[in-house]
Amino acid sequence: MVLEASMIVIDNSEYMRNGDYTPTRFASQSDAVNVIFGRKTNANPENTVGLMTSGGKTPQVLVTPTTDIGKILSGLHGTQVSGEADLITSLQVAQLALKHRQNKNQRQRIVAFVGSPIKPKADEKSLVKLAKKLKKNNVSVDIVSFGSDEEIEDNEGILRAFVDAVQSGENCHLVTVPAGANLLSDAIVSSAILAGESGLPGEFGAGEASGSGAQNSFEFGVDPSLDPELAMALRMSLEEEQARIAAQGTQNPAATGAASSTLTSIPENAASGGAATAVPNLMDQDDEDEELTQALLMSQQDQGGGSKVDDEDVDMDAADDEDEDGDEDDGEEEDDDEEAIAKAIAMSMAEEEKKKAEQQPPKK
Repeated sequence: MVLEASMIVIDNSEYMRNGDYTPTRFASQSDAVNVIFGRKTNANPENTVGLMTSGGKTPQVLVTPTTDIGKILSGLHGTQVSGEADLITSLQVAQLALKHRQNKNQRQRIVAFVGSPIKPKADEKSLVKLAKKLKKNNVSVDIVSFGSDEEIEDNEGILRAFVDAVQSGENCHLVTVPAGANLLSDAIVSSAILAGESGLPGEFGAGEASGSGAQNSFEFGVDPSLDPELAMALRMSLEEEQARIAAQGTQNPAATGAASSTLTSIPENAASGGAATAVPNLMDQDDEDEELTQALLMSQQDQGGGSKVDDEDVDMDAADDEDEDGDEDDGEEEDDDEEAIAKAIAMSMAEEEKKKAEQQPPKK
């Protein structure tokens, strides 16, 4: 996983008020920023992402590289749409912010949104000169170009020359997203900018379609980078269901009948076994009750508890022969059994206390 510090440059010029992207250009851009932040930080927990604007009176750093999504959302919420975008100055400020990152082992990357006409002073020559400087300082740049068809066409040549100049080993990308019904974030997710960021190489290739096609490429229709817990829960649920169906298909009916007869015999023994059936139930209790259970077994053996239980079983069988329903007799026997269990437990506890007292050395 790539260890990286990124600065996202958003376009907050007056052009961001247009509604050709759902719901507006600025809102669609904010959604894309949230997606990029989630994908970057999920790819590596030590990745950091910062935020700055390119419009207004002057480009402004809103958030230095951080892992806190709350700071990014707060910065987006407080951004005002005004003025014109200054691409060259914003890229220079972003480079300076990355230069002062805390972890110098992080690679540097700028993701810049261009949704308005590039200012006349930002000509191709100046941008290419800046691109060479960024390349020299090992700064990768991804450009997201969006807007009307005319704006995209006018910016295409300048932006293409800039990306070609800053390119170093296919680490920089230019993604063009025309206006339409598709979300800007969907196009970015299926682009080369975020390809492989989720740790699943090849899942989000640059050639995949955006919009509904990109959403359908996810398993269960859920993006694992946006909601990994939900995606994992759905996958585990599917695996459990498949295992259950496979087990039902290969299960032996004879084994099923034997297992069911064994299960049904348990409550019958519990109803007629008295204290003898209470001991296994005690074995299922916590570790604190294990000593009490062992003492109960010993006390039953010392006092002939086993023969007493046998006599109770004979008495119950005779009562069942006299009364077919056996409701009243069963109730009386259950009461007797409970009293026998209580007496056995009390006697075992008394014996345990006596043994402990004998083991203790006499006080001087």
